[in-house]
Amino acid sequence: MNQPPNRRILLIDDTPSIHEDFRKILMPDEASTEALDEMESALFGDAAKPQAQAFELHCAYGGEEGLGLLTSAMAQQRPYALAFVDMRMPQGWDGAKTIEELWKVAPDLQVVVCTAYSDYSWDDLLFRLHAHDRLLILKKPFDNIEVQQMANTLANKWDMARRASLQTSQLERLVEERTQALQLEIEERKHLESQLVQSEKLASLGQLAAGVAHEINNPVGFISSNLSTLDGYFKQLQQMLDAYQRSEAHIAEPEHRDPLTALRNELDLDFLKEDIPILIRESKDGIGRVVQIVKDLKNFSRVDNDQTWQFANLQQGIDSTLNIVASELKYKADVIKHYAPLPEIECLASQLNQVVMNLVINAAQAMGPERGTITISNGVEGEHVWLEVADNGCGIAPDTVQKIFDPFFTTKPVGEGTGLGLSLSYGIVKKHRGDISVSSELGKGTKFRVVLPIRQTAA
Repeated sequence: MNQPPNRRILLIDDTPSIHEDFRKILMPDEASTEALDEMESALFGDAAKPQAQAFELHCAYGGEEGLGLLTSAMAQQRPYALAFVDMRMPQGWDGAKTIEELWKVAPDLQVVVCTAYSDYSWDDLLFRLHAHDRLLILKKPFDNIEVQQMANTLANKWDMARRASLQTSQLERLVEERTQALQLEIEERKHLESQLVQSEKLASLGQLAAGVAHEINNPVGFISSNLSTLDGYFKQLQQMLDAYQRSEAHIAEPEHRDPLTALRNELDLDFLKEDIPILIRESKDGIGRVVQIVKDLKNFSRVDNDQTWQFANLQQGIDSTLNIVASELKYKADVIKHYAPLPEIECLASQLNQVVMNLVINAAQAMGPERGTITISNGVEGEHVWLEVADNGCGIAPDTVQKIFDPFFTTKPVGEGTGLGLSLSYGIVKKHRGDISVSSELGKGTKFRVVLPIRQTAA
C-alpha cells in the first residue's frame, strides 16, 4: 500500500526521432531544468514549488520488442504504468495487434495510441480492443505539454487503480476470513445446540425415568419374590403328586382307583408337572429382564450416585469389561487391541466400564452371519485420552446416525434392545466432561470415539 508512484513508461515506435522527442519531454536534462527554475525564480520570486517526480522511459522499435520489455518488467515485478504505441509500424505488428498482446501480459496497462492517420477508425479500434477506460489517442504532431499531461495523468490513474485493487483484495481477504470465521462459528453453534438439545432430552427423560423406575421397582420386587415362593411351593406339591401317583397303583378297589386314573389322564397331569416349572422359569427370566431395565433406568436417571471420583487405569477397565462380555463375543467377533500407554484418569471407573461394555456389545451385535472384527484403540492427546471401538459390521444408515444417542431409540428387533445403552453412555461421557462421536458407513462398519479429560477440575 505504501509503494512509491509508478513513473515507468514504455514507448513503442519505429521512428528514432520520436524516441528523442519523448526523451526530451519526459526525461529533460537536469541543467536545462535548473536554468528554467532560475529564470522562473528571477521572474516570480523564490516561492518553492513542488518538484515533479521524474519518469523512467524505456523504448522499443516494434511491437514484438516492446512485448519483450513488458514481459521482462512483469517478471521482475516492475510493471509499466503506461505505454505510448505508434499505430503504423510496417515492419511488424501494427499498433492494434501490439496493444492486444501487451494487454494479455498486463491487463491494467494504460495505453496512448500515437498516430497521424490510421487504418482503423477510433470507434473500430475501441470495439476491437474493448478498452474504453484504458485507451487514449495522441495525434501527431503532438504538443509537449499534452504528452506531459497524459503521462502524469495516466501514471497517477495507474497508481490509484493499483491502490484500489490492493484495497479491494485486502477487503475481499478480510471478508473471506470473516466469512470463514462465521461459518466456523455457525458450525460450532449448531454443534453446541445439538449437544444442548441432547442434554435437555437426557435431563427431562432422566426425571421421568427416575419416577418410572421407582414405581416399577416395588411391584416387580414382590412379583419376583412371589415367583420364587411359588416355585418352591410347586416343588413341594410335585412331591405330593408323585406320592399320590405311586399310591394309586396300590388301590385294589377299581371303583376307587379308576376315577383317579381317569381324572389324572383328563388333566394331563404329567404334562402339567413338566410345563409349570418351565412357565415359572420363563416368568422369572422376564422379571429379571424388567429388573435390568429398571436398573438401566436408575443408572440413566443417575439416582444411584454414591460413587466417588478417583484416579483409575482406563486400560485395565477395558480389559476387565472384555472379560465380562467374552461369552457375547466368543462366536461373533475377534477383538484386536491397539493400546498405547495411558496415564490414570480421574473418573467414575464403573460408569466408564459400562460405556465400554455398551460399545463392545453393540459392535458384536452389528456383525452379520460371518465372524467379524472389533478393533479397540486408545491414546493420549494433550490433556485428554481417547478410546475408539470400531467394527466391520453392517454399519448405520445416515438418517439413523443422527438419532443413535436418543433415549429408547434402537435398531434392534422388539424385545432385543431397550434403546438405553448409547443414551446412557452419552450421559456418562458428558458427566465426565468428555465427548462421544460416531462415524459409520453402510456395509463397511461403525466407529465410536470417546474423548475424556485426564483430570476433572470441577469434579
